[in-house]
Amino acid sequence: MERIIEEIREDLARRLARAADRLADRTLAEDPAYAAQLGRAELRERIHRSLRQAVEGLVRSSRGLPVELADARAAGTLRAEQGLPLAPLLRTYRSGGRLLWTALTEAVASHDRAALPRLLPGATALWDVVDQMTDAVSEGYRSTEAARTDRDRERRAALLDALLDGAAAPAGPAAAEAAAEAAARLGLPERGRFAVVVLAADGSARPAERPTAAAGDLRVLWRIRAEAETGLVELGHHPLESVRELLAPLGVRAGVSPIVEAPAELARAYRLAALALRTAPESGGPRTALLDEGLPAALVAGQTELAGRLRQVVLGPVLALPVEDRRLLLTTLGTWLACQGSTTFAAQRLYCHRNTVSNRLRRVEQLTGRSLSDPRHLVELALAHAAVVQRIPGPHAPRGRADPK
Repeated sequence: MERIIEEIREDLARRLARAADRLADRTLAEDPAYAAQLGRAELRERIHRSLRQAVEGLVRSSRGLPVELADARAAGTLRAEQGLPLAPLLRTYRSGGRLLWTALTEAVASHDRAALPRLLPGATALWDVVDQMTDAVSEGYRSTEAARTDRDRERRAALLDALLDGAAAPAGPAAAEAAAEAAARLGLPERGRFAVVVLAADGSARPAERPTAAAGDLRVLWRIRAEAETGLVELGHHPLESVRELLAPLGVRAGVSPIVEAPAELARAYRLAALALRTAPESGGPRTALLDEGLPAALVAGQTELAGRLRQVVLGPVLALPVEDRRLLLTTLGTWLACQGSTTFAAQRLYCHRNTVSNRLRRVEQLTGRSLSDPRHLVELALAHAAVVQRIPGPHAPRGRADPK
């Protein structure tokens, strides 16, 4: 193979120059992006160089030497850096391989037609060289694209952090301007309808399963943070309730902030979503808590020291009971509150007679010294019960844990 190429080298060089011209014109017609990035002259020169390198690859291969692939790998890298698709570049390399084979056969036939059979084994070698070059192009492209994707992901994470933490600038006009800039770089509008979602760390769904969009213009930008996984939701025209519908398939506990209208308000929304998460039930019913649907429970969650004191002062005698008695009375109280004070409905949920519910509630009243018919006492009992459900420890509980329910 090396001897054949040496015999036709001058004629082959002329034919490769013409092939480079034809392939450059064809490539520009099929992929105008090349013209914007390189221009015809540079594109033609790169094609011509790759054709010559393929010929040299044939020679090196016949000697048992590796094909030089640095330029092919660099071509893939450049294509990725320019943000252009890979397929047209691979198509150009394969088209170049076909043109090269045509140029080889024509040059051999012109030199000595009887030598054509000697060229046939070179077809396999040529396509092996072309395959190695296209593989190198793909390798350079994909490694560069992966690095760029990582950088883009890191930039997006930093922008989301700036919005959720409100740390881009001190409070005031500068903070609003910095938040608007971060939002713009994330593709978010200056004014809109936004909410923040915080997922409980005990969720079993993998991050790849997180929904990023729903029907219409609702979309979510997710961020895995040290304390919890967080989503910034652009609601568009959707109601806030649609966030609960979006998260329902995940089966994880979640807190959702109220709607805010400007990027500068997202840091506050994040804090409120984290607060809402603390009110989300661990079992039974919807596991996504919208802050505005549970403001009393959120008030308890936001004032843990006072909530712990309230818990102990109001429900201390109940909490001092043996475990089974305590659980029975607290469950009955919580169910009665959830049923809006209906003894009948509470009994249905608890699978017992309504008189049994009444008797348990009277015992709560006796132990706490508070009447469920007194609005002030009822508020105290409801908030204290919320503190128990949230496992906020009383003032005498060991640090870092709550008394068992």
